[in-house]
Amino acid sequence: MKVYKVELMIIDFDGVDPDEIEEIIEDTKYPNRCIHPVVIKMESREIGEWDDDHPLNNENQTETFQKLFA
Repeated sequence: MKVYKVELMIIDFDGVDPDEIEEIIEDTKYPNRCIHPVVIKMESREIGEWDDDHPLNNENQTETFQKLFA
């Protein structure tokens, strides 16, 4: 499984292709078109298999995420 950095945290449960993640973010119709995101750069890291005890599934997930992309 992968996690992506777009200064958002996206946990990829379905194995979505990085280009498709970009499309989903950019093509979503936000209420009243309040924002118009454009993905400039995206990075990814392998995070192994997912389970309830995964480090990205706890209260320290931000710290774990930052270490992955340090």
